Amino acid sequence: MSTPAERYAAFRDQQTESGPALTSFRGLYDFELDEFQLDACQALEAGDGVLVAAPTGSGKTVVGEFAVHLALEQGRKCFYTTPIKALSNQKFNDLVRRYGAANVGLLTGDNSVNGDAPIVIMTTEVLRNMLYAGSQTLSGLGYVVMDEVHYLADRFRGAVWEEVIIHLPESVRVVALSATVSNAEEFGEWLGAVRGDTTVIVDEHRPVPLWQHMLVGNRLYDLFASEDGATRINANLMRISRDEQRLNQARGKRGYNRPRRTPHDRAQVIERLDAEGLLPAITFIFSRAGCDAAVKQCLYAGLRLTTDEERHEIRQLVDERTAHLPDEDLAVLGYLDFRDCLERGLAAHHAGMLPAFKEVVEELFTKGLVKAVFATETLALGINMPARSVVIEKLDKWNGETHADLTPGEYTQLTGRAGRRGIDVEGHAVVVYQPGMDPIGVAGLASTRTYPLRSSFRPSYNMAVNLVGQVGRERARALLEDSFAQFQADRAVVGLARQLRKHEDALQGYKEAMTCHLGDFPEYAALRRALSDREAELSKQRGAARRAQAVQSLEVLKVGDVIRIPGGRRAGLAVVLDPGVSVRGEGPSLLVLTVGKQVKKLTPADFPVPVEPVERIRVPRNFNARSPKERANLVATMHAKLGDVDLGKPVRARDHAAEDDEILRLRRELRQHPCHGCDEREDHARWAERYYKLLRETEGLRRRVEGRSHVIARTFDRVCGILDQLGYLDGETVTDEGRRLAKLYTELDLLTAECLRGGIWEKLDPAELAACVSSLVYESRQTDDNRSPRVPAGAAKEALASMVKLWADLEAVEQDHDLSFTREPDMSFAWAAWRWAKGHTLDAVLTDNDLAAGDFVRWIKQLLDLLGQLRDAAPKGSKVRETSVKAIDAMRRGVVAYSSLT
Repeated sequence: MSTPAERYAAFRDQQTESGPALTSFRGLYDFELDEFQLDACQALEAGDGVLVAAPTGSGKTVVGEFAVHLALEQGRKCFYTTPIKALSNQKFNDLVRRYGAANVGLLTGDNSVNGDAPIVIMTTEVLRNMLYAGSQTLSGLGYVVMDEVHYLADRFRGAVWEEVIIHLPESVRVVALSATVSNAEEFGEWLGAVRGDTTVIVDEHRPVPLWQHMLVGNRLYDLFASEDGATRINANLMRISRDEQRLNQARGKRGYNRPRRTPHDRAQVIERLDAEGLLPAITFIFSRAGCDAAVKQCLYAGLRLTTDEERHEIRQLVDERTAHLPDEDLAVLGYLDFRDCLERGLAAHHAGMLPAFKEVVEELFTKGLVKAVFATETLALGINMPARSVVIEKLDKWNGETHADLTPGEYTQLTGRAGRRGIDVEGHAVVVYQPGMDPIGVAGLASTRTYPLRSSFRPSYNMAVNLVGQVGRERARALLEDSFAQFQADRAVVGLARQLRKHEDALQGYKEAMTCHLGDFPEYAALRRALSDREAELSKQRGAARRAQAVQSLEVLKVGDVIRIPGGRRAGLAVVLDPGVSVRGEGPSLLVLTVGKQVKKLTPADFPVPVEPVERIRVPRNFNARSPKERANLVATMHAKLGDVDLGKPVRARDHAAEDDEILRLRRELRQHPCHGCDEREDHARWAERYYKLLRETEGLRRRVEGRSHVIARTFDRVCGILDQLGYLDGETVTDEGRRLAKLYTELDLLTAECLRGGIWEKLDPAELAACVSSLVYESRQTDDNRSPRVPAGAAKEALASMVKLWADLEAVEQDHDLSFTREPDMSFAWAAWRWAKGHTLDAVLTDNDLAAGDFVRWIKQLLDLLGQLRDAAPKGSKVRETSVKAIDAMRRGVVAYSSLT
């Protein structure tokens, strides 16, 4: 079988001209396609699937659009999947403009528009659900475009991409579009294994060149400079860094602390970029509050980046796009301030903003009306919003646990937004210099392209019941072995297995080297090893016992006890000044005065054997250990009390090995063994030591190989074991409870199914159900808040308590099966969900819960999605069905009901 590279080379030789479909497609664009775009389109027209890995903004979506074009020409369907709803909406609008509303549909969690159209844009989860449900919409499907396919590395949602790729019908061609990743060939090889012929096209060329800069104060320096034909880090930046280091060293010598990093003037930065002609710009600030503060800083500085005509156009567009929102909600959301900033050409962009506001910012920025956007890193993912320049304030960010340095992959993703194709001749990345920042480190980030794609796939409970119901347990197990996660694990095993074979060959050589003509030397070596192990074990046991006895003897000492320190630098007599206190069973630390008139602190480690007082003297109550005279007087008292008493030799630890029967037996067998008399015995023994050391390493390697082999299938077996135990599966059969679980696509799928089965929600009203179900979708951003969240009283509180108990029971079951999938329900959103479902105003809900509008809308929409699943999954006759519908109707209002398709 030929390799993907060989197939691709043969294909390039055969394809010198475009096919008819590609020819007509090229006529839709007023620019010539790049070579990588042509290569990918030709591969598609020839019947291959394709993986295109190219930088952000390079135009790889053209390949996805050609798949749409091909499907229409062939009378087949094309599904265009995206990771986020905003990207789905954007692509929907683009394709409607080209092919007309009748030919294009949209399916997301919020919207269902023309779902039977030949072209349907959808989130990846929607397609996954279709595949498991065996939807009729899949009939006639010819192509699936997976935009931003590198999302499969996402810890929370990545598994969905692999599920889709594995379960799509064989006749469907996959068009995978990815950011530049360093293991694209590996990913393409896996796609070829599970999807058939797949052409891998990697293009690392940026269509708009990127220039790297650092802003120091108000001066903009190029990060790299050409000297004698070679590219080096700018000497001026290196000098600034060295001068700062010298200044800090000088401050340190004078006793000054290093100055703290102070926030720079963001308005000044934007003005500097404007003066250099580098706007529009996106400034990445890794904090929502920081983005909002930056806009205010520019506002208070009187910054205005727009003309009168632009301001008029901005106001008109903003009013038009937000006309659907209730006036009372707009007031709560600070609409007038938001619009004022936009009219000045300024905006923030982050997940805490209302979706409608974010969409307005995106549209205005794309039109070139907003000139400066301050955004969190989420803007770098997916949304088509390029700029002339990208500014990065800091090279570290909070990742939920700690402040972590930006990786080269993250830096590349952020700076990928710089440079608008067809508009800018070049793009610019500007790093704002901060005290302590190293230009060499910045240069490393800017020049490294290491961004490997790592699978985050693992079987879930919902996945297990769906697969077993469709293809049976054995076939399901085999399907999961096709995952990219197992593919990568197997590739790692190949290297380990090669190392294992080398070790095994070396072991054979060591075994030959220790051969003895007098007898079986491995047997003799095993005796020596057994003796050594037994002596070590006995020494450890005796040592532990002696330490325990020593600690016990130290705990009963009193002030004035004269003791003998058995060995070490402090050996000799001493009087106890302070017996100390035992901490966590580790024994006390003594303060003693030695015969050398020194005050020392002793720990149990100074006493290998128990200690007993040899005498006792009186220590004055007001004894001052710092006074040489008082120390000398106390030592004299100790000598006078002891006089000429012979204390004998210090007690030493006994050698118990001489008394152990096992050791005596092994020594006897060693002396009687034929190899004991060999002249080369010690030489053979050295080879034996090497043999046993390598044997231990080899056994460790073997365990690692076994641990990585069939890891996904073994996890699937454990998942099925839990489902069997709880009655969701009965061997190869999916039970009624299992069929309900198969309809629940949520992180806490099993806990949700258990709540339904247990009837926990049967007596709740719509608002109470919303509060309880919210705990299954919501996850707090701050995990260190120990305050108990506020929850509605009465039935909802009781139901939430029952849910937590049910979660604890499930956690115990998972531990028995060596799994940990189900997190504890998070009740932090329950009060907000209850109040919204009760009809309270947006102002009251946001103020009472300290929530950002965007977060509130996002969590409510996820809650509505799960309530919709409950409506479909609840057993017949269950009140949860009706209550779910009422809860959905109560919450789908105001800002939540608004969704943009314009």
